[in-house]
Amino acid sequence: MTDAPIVIDCLQYANWSEGIFRQMSEGGVSAVHVTICYHENFRETVANFEAWNRWFERYPELIFHGEWADDVRKARDEGRTAIFFGFQNCAPIEDDIGLVEIVHKLGARFMQLSYNNQSLLATGCYEAEDPGITRMGRQVIREMNRVGLVVDMSHSAERSTLEAIEISERPIAITHANPASWHPALRNKSDDILKALGESGGMIGFSLYPHHLKDSSNCTLQSFCEMAARAAEVMGVERIGLGSDLCQNQPDSVVEWMRNGRWSKETDYGEGSKSNAGFPTQPEWFRDNRDFGNIAKGLRDVGFSEEEAAGIMGENWLRFFESNFVPAKM
Repeated sequence: MTDAPIVIDCLQYANWSEGIFRQMSEGGVSAVHVTICYHENFRETVANFEAWNRWFERYPELIFHGEWADDVRKARDEGRTAIFFGFQNCAPIEDDIGLVEIVHKLGARFMQLSYNNQSLLATGCYEAEDPGITRMGRQVIREMNRVGLVVDMSHSAERSTLEAIEISERPIAITHANPASWHPALRNKSDDILKALGESGGMIGFSLYPHHLKDSSNCTLQSFCEMAARAAEVMGVERIGLGSDLCQNQPDSVVEWMRNGRWSKETDYGEGSKSNAGFPTQPEWFRDNRDFGNIAKGLRDVGFSEEEAAGIMGENWLRFFESNFVPAKM
C-alpha cells in the first residue's frame, strides 16, 4: 500500500457505522478530521472520546485514533483510516484555559474558536456585529499555540478570523469552507481572509456541503475544481486541501442540535441568512468517501499538475499536521 496516494478529509460529521468505515477504506482515505463536539461541555466531550474508543476496539482493521502526522502514513501503508479529533466550538474548555492542554493530551487536534454564535473567544459568522477576538480568546490562542491544538476559524466571522490569523504565532486552519467570491454563504470566506491565511502559512479545506457550494446540490465537479484553481491563485496551491463537511446518514434532527445547541428554543439562521432546513442532497459526483477519486481527476482536468492535485488531496494537510500538532519549541 506504500504507493497509494495520501487522501485527507479535514472535516466530517457522519452518523458513524461500520459501513462508513468500510467506504473510507474503499475510497483510500488515509485520514479524516472528525467532529467530536459541537456544544458539549468538558465531561460530555470526554464521553464522546469514550464512544470513539469503542469504535476503535470494534473495527481495528479499518480505523484507529490518529494523533500525529506519522499516523497518516501508517494508515495509508496499512490500508486503514486515521481518525483525528476536533471541536466545532470551544465549549469543551468551558471557561478554564487549563483544559486546552488536557484536551490536546486526550487527542484533540483542532478547535474552532466559535460556532456561528458569539463565544467566550470569538464571534461566529451568524452574528450581526463582530467585535473580534476577546481577551480570553487571545490567551487561549497563545495556549493552543503552545500545546499544538490548531486554531480553526471555519464558522467564525470576518474580523475575528483576520485577528486570529494575526494573533496566532502558528498557522491557523479553516478546515471546511469555500471562497465567498464563488458562493456568498455566511460561512464562506472573503479573499482578504484567503490571502492572509496563505501568507501566514495556514490552510483551507474546501467544503462539499451543498449549502456552501455554488448551485448547491447541482454544483458541477468542474465548477468546484475551477473554484479551487482560483483560490490557489489567491493564496498558493500548497495552502489548499479538502474538508468535505460530509454529514453522511445523519437524521435531519441533528441539524437542530448543530444550529441550536442549548441557547435557543427555535432555529435562528443568522443575520441575512436563509432558512436551510434539514440536510441537503450531496452532488452526484461526491456522495461518500468512495468518490474522492472523482475530485482528484477533476483537479487534473482543470489544469492542476499531478503533484499539485496530490497536494490538494492530502499532501498539503499532511505537511500542516507535521508542523502544527506537536508542542511549540520553547
